[in-house]
Amino acid sequence: MSVRRLDPVQPESFKFTRDNLKWAKDTIRKYPAGKQASAVIPVLWRAQEQAGGWTSEPAMRYVADLLDMSYIRVYEIATFYTMFQLSPVGKTAHVQVCGTTPCMLRGAEDLIKLCKRKIAGTPHTLSEDGNFSWEEVECLGACVNAPMVQIWKDVYEDLTPESLEAVLDGMAAGREVKPGPQVDRQFSAPAGGPTTLTSLNGSKPKAAAKKSSSKATAATAKKAATAKKAAPAKKPAAAKKAASPAKPATKGKPKAMKKPAKPDNLKLISGVGPKLEGVLNELGIYKWHQIAKWTKTEVVWVDDYLKFKGRIERDDWIAQASVLAADGPDEHARRFGRKAK
Repeated sequence: MSVRRLDPVQPESFKFTRDNLKWAKDTIRKYPAGKQASAVIPVLWRAQEQAGGWTSEPAMRYVADLLDMSYIRVYEIATFYTMFQLSPVGKTAHVQVCGTTPCMLRGAEDLIKLCKRKIAGTPHTLSEDGNFSWEEVECLGACVNAPMVQIWKDVYEDLTPESLEAVLDGMAAGREVKPGPQVDRQFSAPAGGPTTLTSLNGSKPKAAAKKSSSKATAATAKKAATAKKAAPAKKPAAAKKAASPAKPATKGKPKAMKKPAKPDNLKLISGVGPKLEGVLNELGIYKWHQIAKWTKTEVVWVDDYLKFKGRIERDDWIAQASVLAADGPDEHARRFGRKAK
């Protein structure tokens, strides 16, 4: 991986617009308290979009302050992921040319030559009018449509130097350019149209089958009615017995308790919401210390009962319940980052 450095020329400051700031705060609220840093990539991406396609150092510092992160942590993320551009890009288009094997075998080198001739001789360099820039990137995931490029959020596939030039000229002129394959095919369908099942015509067989099916259905219904008339009526007691549901196994079921005057807030345990809390209460589970004492057999039973295989171990309910029972919600929030609701 090549070294990625911040552009030597940086703006003095960065600040979200009112709408983008609201979007960022709404995004941050999707993560648990104390885990705001998890929103760093989407928030950085919104900052890049606002800035015209690149992420400046002031934007990184602004995002770090917004998420209560150290600057170096945000710098590390922005310089590691190549989705973040560290220098200004073209106002109209930044062309990312896939140079991985399938695209290279089908003409990506010719697309790069076109970018050098039409935009700039080197990647990450603005064209003379500042409207275009380009770079070579790794696989963009459209190998069957090679060669291809990505421009902003859209991909342009099945390219030749001539068709890519037409795409760029259309963008320069302000025309709407259709993304996707630039040849006569739909998405990743075979070039030139379908090659199998081209002569299938099921209208007549389908109609005949429908007619035959109607006759068969009528005959079956008549036969069933006759059989029902002749068959003796079933005893009500037998019908009731057949309809009764199977009882869940009791082996391994945790010991229940009567509802106490002050039940614990089981929702403090990560992975337990209002619905699960209600189900646990129905099982006679009201206190943190009950969960903290579950054995492996009891965990398996509750897993099967809740139909959430593995959730108890994955979210470590027993460790959380032990801390809640022994040290209380404040210590639990400090260790697990989950505050009271």
